[in-house]
Amino acid sequence: METDYLKGKKILIVEDDASSRLYLNKILEKTGAVLLNACNGGEAVDMAAADRSIDIILMDIQLPVIDGYEAARRIREILRDVVIIAQTAYSLSGDREKIMAAGFDEYIVKPIFPKQLIEKLVSVHGKKSV
Repeated sequence: METDYLKGKKILIVEDDASSRLYLNKILEKTGAVLLNACNGGEAVDMAAADRSIDIILMDIQLPVIDGYEAARRIREILRDVVIIAQTAYSLSGDREKIMAAGFDEYIVKPIFPKQLIEKLVSVHGKKSV
């Protein structure tokens, strides 16, 4: 099953909204993944620098301290192979290009549904691991 793929994977959830962070944790805790949390982009960069065993980063774009775009750029300098997926409430034309140019591997549009999230994480991490 897809959720088995994520078992033991280290996922960093970067979300400044406490209820959204809790929601993402509730979805992903069922997969057996090891979950880490950051509340802003600066904290995410620090955590990536301190723990190079992170497999996947699920990052909000609109973050305090350092926005998701800049945080992704900085993290990509530290962890070249980590999967970074943007979570955004916006899906306007040109957004995909901006997201990918910042170093993200993929993005998911809010509202995020459990099945959609797990499928996206498995798909993107699986492609990058090959």
